Amino acid sequence: MIKCSECGYENMDGLDYCDGCGAKLAGADAAAPPSTPPQAAPEQAAPEQNASSEEKTTGEEPKPAEAPTGEIKPETAAAAAPAEPSPAPAAPASFKAKLKVIRGGRKDQEFALEDGNNLVGRWDPDTGSFPEVDLDADDPEAKISRKHALIRIADGKITIEDIGSLNGTYVNRGQRLQPGSPVDLKTGDEVIIGKTFLKLTVDPIL
Repeated sequence: MIKCSECGYENMDGLDYCDGCGAKLAGADAAAPPSTPPQAAPEQAAPEQNASSEEKTTGEEPKPAEAPTGEIKPETAAAAAPAEPSPAPAAPASFKAKLKVIRGGRKDQEFALEDGNNLVGRWDPDTGSFPEVDLDADDPEAKISRKHALIRIADGKITIEDIGSLNGTYVNRGQRLQPGSPVDLKTGDEVIIGKTFLKLTVDPIL
């Protein structure tokens, strides 16, 4: 029994407060064993939380796991990659072409035409360049521009275009050619450059 020190009421063992006056009973704390609050087991952080804590601590973002890329070594890649075909060289023309002066210059003077571009005009003393078809000696009146026309042999055909001449370029005495607009030529065609008349001859290569 526990006797209350305030009112003298005798209380049953195990009570903390007096049933008579409600005062705290002396020795109640000593009688009851101190209760120790159970320690909570430390919670194991989920993997995502641990990763988040590491981010805050180190200030670095975690690197994602790299998937296998199937990287090919340079020598293996070189062997695996198909070789690019080199461009085929342009086939040479199967014919020979030439221009022959028939009027207004050195009659019967001939100019062999080459594969590719053939400039028609006059020698330029400023640059020292000679056109493939140099009509300087056939043009005493300087009616032919230094860069007058362009004859091109490519892909099995022959074309001519005016390149901004002063007095124009004509084929078979037709209309003046528009600069930059090539027209086809064939054997026997007559080309007028200034006051010089030339005839195209095309012979097959046997």
